[in-house]
Amino acid sequence: MKASDVVPIHLADVTYPEFHPLAGEDGIVLAFAIRHPEGLVLVDTGIGEGDAWVDEHYRPRVRDVGEALRGAALEPADVRTIVHTHLHFDHCGQDRAFRGVPIVVQRAEREAANVAGHTVPGLVGFPGARYELVDGDSEIAPGVSVLATPGHTVGHQSVVVDTTTMQPASDVLASPATLSIAEQALAALASTDPARARRLQVVGAHEVAA
Repeated sequence: MKASDVVPIHLADVTYPEFHPLAGEDGIVLAFAIRHPEGLVLVDTGIGEGDAWVDEHYRPRVRDVGEALRGAALEPADVRTIVHTHLHFDHCGQDRAFRGVPIVVQRAEREAANVAGHTVPGLVGFPGARYELVDGDSEIAPGVSVLATPGHTVGHQSVVVDTTTMQPASDVLASPATLSIAEQALAALASTDPARARRLQVVGAHEVAA
């Protein structure tokens, strides 16, 4: 795989609420589609629709994940695996579009999603959801691995794609504390595989709109 095999997918625009560090600013919600010889690996599915709390506080302008994939010349039916960096509402909101497709998530994160307030009820554990739970670092497909990067949530994970310059790290960039966790994970990787570590950089699922 090469760098062009990791495709950012723009799934929503939001306006951050008053309790958010970026209050009043507009931002975007991204997913990442990884072109893989065995099929597409989709990192996160963005925001869903129909939740009153999310609509009131974030004012999301949502793009259907299927339309967004097709707009990037990718077929939704080719998605073979979903990887969730974590299970907040803005990362697993359109999972229902992929019923039966394996969803890779850290076991700690799946358990945390059962606690009130962690995510929007109904986004996790819906009929047809098929979770594949991992504990810590794991290769999920040839050349695609997850690294446990807890901090933003207890079960946050980042995705490493070999031979690219991308590491979809999601909300690992949400604060200096979580950024340091990503840096520590890369430092650990550098100690065992320095050549591979040099091919990676941290990118985020949220950006402030220009």
